[in-house]
Amino acid sequence: MKADIAIALNYDEQSAPRVTAKGKGLVAEQILSLAAENDIPIKEEPELIELLATVELGDQIPEALYVAVAEVIAFAYSLKDKTLGQ
Repeated sequence: MKADIAIALNYDEQSAPRVTAKGKGLVAEQILSLAAENDIPIKEEPELIELLATVELGDQIPEALYVAVAEVIAFAYSLKDKTLGQ
């Protein structure tokens, strides 16, 4: 999978999601490769990725992005539920 930018988020259900990895080019490809190897869902949302790229590594996402990121988290949970149901 080829990517210009990749962002990884961690959501512990206790606080807002945090940016745990981000990168461009080769680093983005490595992030996506690690996600795939670990069965972590990948969602392509170019506009959201562009906004998340401005968040510092380790910081929580800004409140303005809560709804958009919640949709991504819901997507990930839906994939997890489908996988567990098989």
